[in-house]
Amino acid sequence: MGTPGSRDLWRAGRMQKISTCLWFESEAGEAAEFYTSTFDNSSLGQSMAGPDGTVIMVDFEVEGRQFMALNGRPGFGFNEGVSLVVNCENQNEVDRYWDALVDGGEEGRCGWLKDKFGVSWQIIPTAMPEFLNGPDEAGSRRAMEAMMKMGKLDLAVLKRAYDGD
Repeated sequence: MGTPGSRDLWRAGRMQKISTCLWFESEAGEAAEFYTSTFDNSSLGQSMAGPDGTVIMVDFEVEGRQFMALNGRPGFGFNEGVSLVVNCENQNEVDRYWDALVDGGEEGRCGWLKDKFGVSWQIIPTAMPEFLNGPDEAGSRRAMEAMMKMGKLDLAVLKRAYDGD
């Protein structure tokens, strides 16, 4: 996980202009490892350890997006006001990411969930705009009604609803 105590954490030449810092109570290292093991094209970066040797900050990359996980003071939790969106090409991806991220967390509605760390996610098929904003207004209404009854989104059910089947 990089070199504990490294001072180069913020000076990485490949740092994107804006990145996301996720503030955990004490699970920054565990969360970074979980996210990088859940998503392809992901890696752990440098970490910084506290006086007791535990990770207090770690940078990591998931699918080309840079994050920093930080152990801050207690009392600042995550809420649905900010969520991470996973755009999925097919139902297998929806199932894979949903199942991995909801494990130990809680299922929400309409493709939303909270992972075991309390971070909100939206697991969304890339076909959603076709169903919700398609040329068939009645089909879009049916697809929206079907989606409102779902936790994990089901592409086949959404398509049948849009098509009126």
